[in-house]
Amino acid sequence: MKQRRDHLETPKFGDPETDAAKIVIDPSERHQDWLGQGAAITDSAASLIWGAMDKQQRDALLHELFDPEQGGFSSVRVPLGSCDFSSQDYYTYDDVPFGEHDFKLEKFSVGEGTPGAADATKDLKYIVPVLQEILKINPALKIIASPWSAPAWMKDTGHLTYGGRLRFGQYTGNGYGKEFTFDAVYARYFVKYIEAYQQLGIPIYGVTIQNEPSNAAHWPAMIWTPSEIAEFGYQYLRPAFDRTFPATKIYFLDDSFSALNEPITDNVTPEQAAAFDGLAVHTYSGPYDNLFNANRAFPNWQMVMTERRCMMEESTENASHIMPGIIGNWLVRNGLNMITLWNLALDERGLPNAADSTGREGVVTIDHTTGKVQRNLEYFMLRNFGQDVPVGSKVIGSSNYTPDGFSGGIGSVAFEAPDGSISAHLYNPTGKPLKAAVTISGHGTDWQNVTVPAWGTVTLHKANHAVNESEVPADDEFKLNPSPYNTDDVAPGK
Repeated sequence: MKQRRDHLETPKFGDPETDAAKIVIDPSERHQDWLGQGAAITDSAASLIWGAMDKQQRDALLHELFDPEQGGFSSVRVPLGSCDFSSQDYYTYDDVPFGEHDFKLEKFSVGEGTPGAADATKDLKYIVPVLQEILKINPALKIIASPWSAPAWMKDTGHLTYGGRLRFGQYTGNGYGKEFTFDAVYARYFVKYIEAYQQLGIPIYGVTIQNEPSNAAHWPAMIWTPSEIAEFGYQYLRPAFDRTFPATKIYFLDDSFSALNEPITDNVTPEQAAAFDGLAVHTYSGPYDNLFNANRAFPNWQMVMTERRCMMEESTENASHIMPGIIGNWLVRNGLNMITLWNLALDERGLPNAADSTGREGVVTIDHTTGKVQRNLEYFMLRNFGQDVPVGSKVIGSSNYTPDGFSGGIGSVAFEAPDGSISAHLYNPTGKPLKAAVTISGHGTDWQNVTVPAWGTVTLHKANHAVNESEVPADDEFKLNPSPYNTDDVAPGK
């Protein structure tokens, strides 16, 4: 990665060069709202930000990332309980031995102790204090929470790991009403979580019902069919939220596009769909055009991306194709409202990690012994949005020459901010520089010519006021020690 948001001199107006792809930006063609971008604050990421960095390092990094005048990151995803990327033993918020029940959730706790203290537990140890610091910098942060597993006593296996299923329709407590089912208790579990975080000064913007409901992994996991997610959201979770937190959003699925292999209307009725605010997707596997099995069925739904890992040993070509190509260009052009990647930070080994999902890197890499920081390609893709595309912008029309984000010619995606400013990203999916000529509809022959580097992105921002020209800090020097990745990781875009 030779260029890192290097400032390009503003091109002069003139005629388009003969070999330039003509990009016409059209503000009259208006599409979805842009909700923002960021990455996951897992226990692993938070443990490095809180535990490996001193206060000065931590403040500098969090301001660099989340300050609207700097990187402008505006969303995070957090695990609702443990996930595979954890520095602590697996936990939920109501762990009692299998065979016992806690119908009233009297043992519910997101952790004990003072947030950030050495003896704090669960979320209070790392995740909560990091979120509290981020919210001081960007109070408008959108937080989406996802469970990897219900408490083991609520599952048919009695274990957090290897999948298992909620004890649908079974009774607990004393009665035969819906409120005495495990389904109802689990809905109240979500409510208790949002209440606990609210008391800590942390608002939860939205939730998903289950991370990767098709994955019976050997870390915390639970299996749901799409129809079960739809029924639980409609019959239990939305009514529970309507009584307590009616503004909290619920997103359907939270899995890869391979799980959308049939029309969503085969599993979700219009009445059930009204209980959800949108669709959450991961971008590990395609076909990516499966999104049309969902977002055209319920056009009022938002579409948010909640996960994509970053790999320590991945070619620039592959990483560019999936990050600014498929995600930042093709998916946003076709309806994506938000981009949230996986771990915001991991260390120079790809750790901490409680499972063997190895070979990953964070959006940034933090040396676990010194707290020093290096920034990865994914950081720059996210910063291209955070620095140039204000939250609340509308995706608008623009010419495009890539059919899928990783082949063909120059791809583009453009935005109009609430103040009328225009921004756009031009992506080159090829291994050689390509020329583009850009104009805005209605501006006649006012073309500006620019060269987009191989597998690179050029951003533009036109406004009647000063724009964010903050610079990316230089990387610290330290040696990477990547762990090998699993052979079942498929190359992006394939």
